[in-house]
Amino acid sequence: MKHDHVGILEKVRHELPTDELLCDLSDLFKLFGDTTRIKILYSLFESEMCVCAIADLLGMTQSAISHQLRILKDANLVGNRREGKTVYYFLSDDHVRTIIAQGFEHLIEESNEIGTIER
Repeated sequence: MKHDHVGILEKVRHELPTDELLCDLSDLFKLFGDTTRIKILYSLFESEMCVCAIADLLGMTQSAISHQLRILKDANLVGNRREGKTVYYFLSDDHVRTIIAQGFEHLIEESNEIGTIER
């Protein structure tokens, strides 16, 4: 017995984004694949911070944090504001906040099922 996939394939083809858009989405998710960037994003999830505060929190150099912030800023995941000589960084919008929150919610939900996550 052969399945008839014509209707499903037609629907999915119609809804499938362009390769360019899917590539951009893939690139976005790659940014979340770096532990340092995730630590920075989670820190900014809690509060806006300057580079020196993030560096102190994560036990890293300001140079290393600045490099990662530049990558996150270029991807529009973080924004910044200047107050005198100090630049404060923050999550750029609620979409970024939602991605982080949803990721943790997924992990916590999954861990509750298998009882293995630590915070």
